Amino acid sequence: MQPLNAREQSRLLHPHWEDSDNLLSLLQHNAKHYPNQVAMRERDHGIWQEYTWQDYLEQVLGFAAGLEQQGVQQGDIVLILGDNRPALYFAMLGAITLCAIPSPAYPDTTPEELSGQMQRESIRFAVAEDQEQVDKLLHVVKLQGDQQIIQKIIYDDRRGLDQQAHPLTIAFDTVVQAGQQRLHNQPELRADLLARPSIHDAAALLHSSGTTGTPKGIPLKHGHILYGVRNAANAGYFTEGEVHMAYLPIAWVGDFIFSIGAALALRFVVNIPERNETSQHDLREIAPTLYFCSPRAWSNMLTRIQVGIDESPPFKQKIYHHFMNFALHLERQRLAGKSPSLGQKLWYGVGAQLIYNPIKDRLGLSRVQRPYTAGEAIGEEVFLFFRALGLNLRQFYGQTENCALAAAQSADEVKLHAVGRPFPGVEIKINEDGEILMRGDNVFDGYYNKPEDTAETLRDGWMHTGDAGYFEDDGQLVVLGRVSEVVYTAQKERFIPTYIENRLQFSHYIKDACILGKDRDYLNVIICIDFQAVGHWATEHSVPYSSYAELSQHPKVYQMIQEQIQKVNQLLPEPLHIRRFVNLHKEFDPNDGEVTRTRKLRRNVIDQTYAAIIETIYDNKDHIDFEAPIVYETGETGVLKRTLRIQSID
Repeated sequence: MQPLNAREQSRLLHPHWEDSDNLLSLLQHNAKHYPNQVAMRERDHGIWQEYTWQDYLEQVLGFAAGLEQQGVQQGDIVLILGDNRPALYFAMLGAITLCAIPSPAYPDTTPEELSGQMQRESIRFAVAEDQEQVDKLLHVVKLQGDQQIIQKIIYDDRRGLDQQAHPLTIAFDTVVQAGQQRLHNQPELRADLLARPSIHDAAALLHSSGTTGTPKGIPLKHGHILYGVRNAANAGYFTEGEVHMAYLPIAWVGDFIFSIGAALALRFVVNIPERNETSQHDLREIAPTLYFCSPRAWSNMLTRIQVGIDESPPFKQKIYHHFMNFALHLERQRLAGKSPSLGQKLWYGVGAQLIYNPIKDRLGLSRVQRPYTAGEAIGEEVFLFFRALGLNLRQFYGQTENCALAAAQSADEVKLHAVGRPFPGVEIKINEDGEILMRGDNVFDGYYNKPEDTAETLRDGWMHTGDAGYFEDDGQLVVLGRVSEVVYTAQKERFIPTYIENRLQFSHYIKDACILGKDRDYLNVIICIDFQAVGHWATEHSVPYSSYAELSQHPKVYQMIQEQIQKVNQLLPEPLHIRRFVNLHKEFDPNDGEVTRTRKLRRNVIDQTYAAIIETIYDNKDHIDFEAPIVYETGETGVLKRTLRIQSID
């Protein structure tokens, strides 16, 4: 008896899935019924370039036909590398058309990390944004030497590349033109390409964060993505025709789900800013109806507002603080279940004209109807602020393994500490160990070439998320943190480091925090200050500095950070109070291996790199002369020397 192929195995797992229901069939449907409707816009040199649904389909089919000509076959994994660009989205759909699998990587991934990914996934073809990424891939070729497997690098931005032709490189436009010529010469090819994909095929190979080792490949099938999107739409979290800004990293599950999955299923207008650095400026012109970003991004937005207010004339500051304090009070009342009085509604209307609406317009959020946040806990101050402005900000909960769409807060049931209810079509339960288990059509079928990890995660028909949590009496889910991160002090006090770290990072002065205390008598913490926020604070408080390292070690900064820690201590039981802390002289850096590309801590690396600092903190010393190895963007290494203060909490 012949073994089942991947599609046949998937049909056994998902017998109700229809083969013809896939991302490409949705693109074809949109091009047929809405050919002249704008599907994607990109700001290029200050001018918005538009692609209709018909343009979108022609680019995808042209690239697919040209890509096949280059040698890409069914099952091949195609690396996608760069910032958000129409060509990279077209390339992913083109690969999907051939039943190949796009595997996006973060644009700041190092050559060494790329080399490992390409070896693990046997990647022969790559699509890169520009010269910087092409040079990185050519460096990978040198690293691999005789083990080189890459056959072709396709690039989008021609600047600096057309004049320096390399045997491995070819322009994206050239591939598309060759594919379109092939479609012209072979009239039957178009229908053949459109018929190839199935709902049972993998549509993307995304990756886990890799906090404890090498990131795991997570294949998401067309069905997982579409059922995840439709579950959310059925619950009212997405609607047809949303205006969306694609600025999040293409390697992150949220971008693939929003900018490709939901965009195709619900005909979003996807807007791409000129550069990441201009995204906040471009946001005002885009004026999205749907806006999704991480708690860190919402916090940075609030910091910019506060900096602007602090630089305003005293009269404007007085009006701002009056109306914002009023709105915050009103929002706390709403969350407590109390309705505003008629007088409060009228006064809020005055504040909307003077303060709230101008701020939303300034941020580019004036048309947003569905603002969301996910990825980690959001600070109470940040959450309340944007809701007080009149934005119905809500939290999502999910992982890459479930398409990031598992649960969310409804518009009229928002709690600060909960993440809401499961979506329709998603089942969630808590096992006897307090772990969150999940199942549904949005849940993946297993890791790429990792049968042992798959067996560990998918057991008894349920996905074991690795998160600890519980349901409240009203059915809302509360997420506490990773089960694997539940640790104990030497006094057997149980705690989850990420829970405390998130609350420290609610302060916009703290960018990262690493809680220490496993098997120790008490908790201490390593702090990385937020350079922008603390720099502005320093200017306001006449604190001189010339560098991050100098600012981090200033006594007044230490006192200010101590006050932030004391606020968190008030929320913790006394045995878990933080006793001592150190301000690190540099930020945790993905290139140094201290955090992942999504800024999740790699604790084993931090424990090893800063072992001397950790021991000094627990030895009750007040300073340490420390040398930290660093890796520059060029790949060169160096050493950063500094005397670090260590301070006890009163």
